[in-house]
Amino acid sequence: MKTFNIRLPESDLETLKAYCEQENRTQTDVIREFIRNLKRKIKHETDS
Repeated sequence: MKTFNIRLPESDLETLKAYCEQENRTQTDVIREFIRNLKRKIKHETDS
């Protein structure tokens, strides 16, 4: 598995942290889910 670093504005990081705390999920889990959803969206758009 690969790792990467990302630079975010402080406000975006605070939004991510708040969401993760509210949903009781890790930042990694939330970001992975977002990327998987992007993959589905790309596949869906190319199938149309």
